[in-house]
Amino acid sequence: MKVVRVDFSSWTASFRYPNLISGIQPTLDVPPLSTVLGLLNAAAGRYLTHSEGLQIGYYFAYAARGVDLETIYQIESGSQGQPTNMGKANIMQREFLFEARLSLYLPDAALAGIFDKPVFALLLGRSGDLATVENVLEVDLPEVDNASKIKGQVVPFTGNHLPGKLQALPKYFTNTLPRRNLGTEPFSIIRYDAPDLTSRLKAYRDEAQGKQGVDIFIHQIRQGDLQ
Repeated sequence: MKVVRVDFSSWTASFRYPNLISGIQPTLDVPPLSTVLGLLNAAAGRYLTHSEGLQIGYYFAYAARGVDLETIYQIESGSQGQPTNMGKANIMQREFLFEARLSLYLPDAALAGIFDKPVFALLLGRSGDLATVENVLEVDLPEVDNASKIKGQVVPFTGNHLPGKLQALPKYFTNTLPRRNLGTEPFSIIRYDAPDLTSRLKAYRDEAQGKQGVDIFIHQIRQGDLQ
């Protein structure tokens, strides 16, 4: 399959677990689809609906992980649930990933062009996790049946049952306020350094990733199917 691979780097990255709002804030080992699709929106400078369908794959790795202290500000709510100008500072522990690398695989070369001049800042998590576009390359990936080197990715658990951390994650968010998550389902979160596995999946091998190559799973996204 001929695709455009867009490579990013970031000093830090963090992808919070949904619904965890107190205590230490751990990070997922791999960004969810919603974060990756958010990168496309930021680069394009607008909300992309993907009504005609989108094919996208990605691979994520990092050098180390750590925990830092950060100050947060908790804003009080009024009687109608609206925020007030009253609040207090608090300190919490947040886990982060160091020297992160992300590669996007886009069969649509025209869509990949949005990364030539991104409109908004590209983030791998929070506002301080700034990412840089390192390369935009055309590559030809050979098809692999029964892919065994799927790692550094999330893969839908239903129907695939791959080993990894199991977590319900949204695929996308609406363009409304408050935002509503779309397409939430269980995913296998597979680290970049996970051992080879057994699957029945079709994927596309990138020999340039990992120590012995990585099999890239291509997600099929159509926004109408996510409601």
